[in-house]
Amino acid sequence: LGLTLPDLEIAWNAEIGHYDFGEVDFTELFEVIKGNGPCNAERMAQRRRAHDEGAWVRDAAAAYAAKRRTATSAA
Repeated sequence: LGLTLPDLEIAWNAEIGHYDFGEVDFTELFEVIKGNGPCNAERMAQRRRAHDEGAWVRDAAAAYAAKRRTATSAA
């Protein structure tokens, strides 16, 4: 796959059936959790773009619901 893991100490431990790994950098982890990760800006930009591009669907659904309410109240 060509994947390089950032933890050089990771290794399969057959005795326990899990991986052994190196020390966790909690400072980096907490920064990522707070939204300061390496891909956060890209992820949020994509999320905003998807939301903006989907506005027509929300508008159409709202218009349809309003039309149905009007038709129901007129009947």
